[in-house]
Amino acid sequence: MSNSSWKRWEFLFIILYALAFFFVFIRWSLQLSHDHSRSLYGLRPGWMSNRLNDLSDAQWRNFRGNLPILTLVMCFFTFVANILRYHYCLKGRGMSFIWIILSLCYLSYLHEACVIFVLSIASANYFIVKTFARSPYYMSMLWIFNITFLILNRVYEGYSFSLFGGCLAFLDNYRGTFRWHICFNLVVLRMISYGCDYHWSNKLTHFDQKKHMLRCHFCSSGRTCYHVLQERSMQNDKYSFNMYVCYLTYAPLYIAGPIVSFNAFATQLDAPQKNYSVGQIAWYGLRWILSLLLMETVTHFFYYNAFAISGLWRQLSPFEVFIIGYGVLNFMWLKFFLIWRYFRFWSLIGGIETPENMPKCINNCYNLEGFWKNWHASFNKWLVRYMYIPLGGSQRKLLNVWVIFTFVAIWHDLEWKLLSWAWLTCLFFIPEILVKSSVNSFQLKCAAGMFIHRELSAIAGAVTITCLMVANLVGYVIGPSGINWLISRFLQKDGMPVLSVLFVSFYVATKLMFHIRDAAEKNCQR
Repeated sequence: MSNSSWKRWEFLFIILYALAFFFVFIRWSLQLSHDHSRSLYGLRPGWMSNRLNDLSDAQWRNFRGNLPILTLVMCFFTFVANILRYHYCLKGRGMSFIWIILSLCYLSYLHEACVIFVLSIASANYFIVKTFARSPYYMSMLWIFNITFLILNRVYEGYSFSLFGGCLAFLDNYRGTFRWHICFNLVVLRMISYGCDYHWSNKLTHFDQKKHMLRCHFCSSGRTCYHVLQERSMQNDKYSFNMYVCYLTYAPLYIAGPIVSFNAFATQLDAPQKNYSVGQIAWYGLRWILSLLLMETVTHFFYYNAFAISGLWRQLSPFEVFIIGYGVLNFMWLKFFLIWRYFRFWSLIGGIETPENMPKCINNCYNLEGFWKNWHASFNKWLVRYMYIPLGGSQRKLLNVWVIFTFVAIWHDLEWKLLSWAWLTCLFFIPEILVKSSVNSFQLKCAAGMFIHRELSAIAGAVTITCLMVANLVGYVIGPSGINWLISRFLQKDGMPVLSVLFVSFYVATKLMFHIRDAAEKNCQR
């Protein structure tokens, strides 16, 4: 049997297996949600088929509840900004003032008096950048300052005005509707980006734009990729205070991102993005609406997150625990997909293109490196530019992952379960890095060698998916205290067969991803 014929039969088997797997998964999920609906927390009356709606996730509940007013704000702000831009032919400096006024109105509604904290810390950071940018200790100062406030903001829960004097205590009654120190995590990333981009602008750049355009398919087509926007140096007058404040508080990206570097932001504020046409942006918005309808269907029929927060997963069988864990991960992916794409859409119609945070489905990732490149991708690009490369890049990869993932955990929140998630991910990352470096040193040309390599890669993919499931369950569902329970539950007599079936399913899923990858590569070659 020829290789192409074998792959066709293999693909047919994989499709049939996947259909059977998801049929069982969906049917079991429906039954679980129906049987336990009275014991679950966070279910509210819904609008689909007289079913309850799972609104147990506070982040999704708040976003969904505020969507109408948020959309009105988006339409008004974008209309005002674009009308003023085109009527007065405004460039970067003029648009920065327009967006500062609009964004500060936005922040004043969200945080009220606590805007003082945001602007005070931001101003102190600006002073450090402008005063010490040429100092040999500058980068250490910048990072220490920002990480210190990142931690202090959490420890003191955004501070109380009474800490700074009894005469200011009355301001504690005006803290707004949204906790400022939660949003400030993203502001910290922007302050570091501004500080680093300004520091590097004073040095000779190693970025060769002409050489890049010859290698980049996106740039050779006449468009401008994100890499060029962030690497291309700018004149010093672009690093002004008003551009800095505009970058930190830019309303479309303030609450949730995506994260964009200062250089890329300032360039597009001066000359709006042209990679997306009006029709493409409209289609992007329509796809978002369809995705929202999918989310509504999921939360009305499958109560995955309610199971996770209610603690009922301890009463379930091993296969049911897997269903809830896998369902929670897919719910989280779709939640962040919708939140990030909404604000990216707002930014696009305002003229600022940002990286896509979820460029790939969670069910189409079979290695850790690929998963983290496609989950919060704009944060990944930020980490690569401002941490991974300055720390030594691939030459110190085994050490860098520990530093970076520890920072990621602290950046999210000061919780042991997040640190446990970060360190578990690092432990799972190390074998993958070592195996990849070993495999890359061999050149497999014969058919048998390529077949063995593909099969071993599929097995490694199944192991990786299992590790990702465990790490994310610990980080977002069961916590560190549930690790022993999870291991003992799956190693019991009724758990081992389930574990075997799941591993085979992950193996088959990885092979399906290989077929998708091969099809995508063929399309690129045409």
